[in-house]
Amino acid sequence: MTILTVNDTELYVEDTGPGETGETIVFSHGLLWNTGLFRHQVAALRTRYRCIAYDHRGQGRSADSPLRAIDMDLLTDDAIALVVQTGAAPVHFCGLSMGGFVAMRLARRRPDLLRSLILMATTADPERPENVGRYRRLNLAARWLGHRLVVDRVMPILFSRSFLDDPERADERADVRAMMIRNRRSVWRAVNGVIGRDGYQHELPRIDTPTMIVVGDDDVATPPELAERMRAAIPGAVLAQIAGAGHSPTIERPDLVTDAVARFLDSLRPTA
Repeated sequence: MTILTVNDTELYVEDTGPGETGETIVFSHGLLWNTGLFRHQVAALRTRYRCIAYDHRGQGRSADSPLRAIDMDLLTDDAIALVVQTGAAPVHFCGLSMGGFVAMRLARRRPDLLRSLILMATTADPERPENVGRYRRLNLAARWLGHRLVVDRVMPILFSRSFLDDPERADERADVRAMMIRNRRSVWRAVNGVIGRDGYQHELPRIDTPTMIVVGDDDVATPPELAERMRAAIPGAVLAQIAGAGHSPTIERPDLVTDAVARFLDSLRPTA
């Protein structure tokens, strides 16, 4: 665990060091999360791959930002600088939700830094108009009144009903709720960036990096049909649908997600 100064900001980074394959996976988390979003995948894959997970600026343990909105272009600049400074390129870049917005832009701007692209629970579309007003109201309430007031309205956006209703996963839900309640008040800056992002669908046909798209079949934030739109637009992309998962499949169905990632990365290696 370390703090790296990149692109004029300080990012919290977890780096497992070399793996058996000599290749690196960089994990880029979603809005309201931190490196913990990928803890199961890092634990399972770290012997084979160098795993680098980082907190976006303005979130987790990375430095705060004075900006009113932390936009996707700035976060992409951060990702580029991180990959270059760690000397890890070319990498497999895995982005979930907001991290996926960054991953797509990275693939267009610096394909030389990538071996592959893994887009999880994300979309190339702008925020759906019917969501914008509701999300802005939740963001405003969280900013001024605290996250405890909105956490129970955010949970059904992030998780499937099967996760939320499972009595055996009560401790996991409690941990997630506590994490969101503890989140820094200034996370509203990152929320503004996500809500106000531009669409990127028009750029997808120009991505020539091997790509896998992962989506939970119960994802209400970025439904499977949006994942299919991306798969159809990116040349050669493959789609993995995760049963019983919502917008946080790495937490809800970690084994299925890890298996899909491992099989995809294995498929990229030449056979003997």
